[in-house]
Amino acid sequence: MAPNGSIHRKSAVAVLAAALAVLSIAGSTASSAQSSGPSSGPSSDADDSRVVHAPAPAVPPIVLLTKQNTTVLGQPFAYPTEATAEVSSVIITLLPGQQTGMHRHDAPMYAYVLTGVLTVTYEGGIVRTYRKGQAIMEAIGVPHNGQNLGDEPIRVLVVNMGATGVANSVKL
Repeated sequence: MAPNGSIHRKSAVAVLAAALAVLSIAGSTASSAQSSGPSSGPSSDADDSRVVHAPAPAVPPIVLLTKQNTTVLGQPFAYPTEATAEVSSVIITLLPGQQTGMHRHDAPMYAYVLTGVLTVTYEGGIVRTYRKGQAIMEAIGVPHNGQNLGDEPIRVLVVNMGATGVANSVKL
């Protein structure tokens, strides 16, 4: 009877041989599947030109907003705590000449301008312009009106961070 060490070694060698066989079959299947054009000649094991590709480099994130703790008007904000938290989102489109009408948000609202140029007039005559690619933490409790003064549609992703019973937007 062989000592235990040699049994384990034989098992390990058998497993390794089986794994190499599977990898060899998988590699040749992948190579066959990758060749899409006519062969330029007979292939041989000596002419095995499998290419090993390095993983693609990670695409760095595009930072839209980082740890913002105030609104566009400099107001600190807090999430409503009197009810269960709710998050909702919508993409709003304003055609040239359209406007949102005077309204306010009673809970934090994040917006991201997907296309166009949005002009927002806040109570008190403050006017801000937001362009494609800009992120916004909208004013809370301050009446304002968004307008499309340009000649192309505006699309804005809006994310409301409210609570049960708190309206996302209050028309005035």
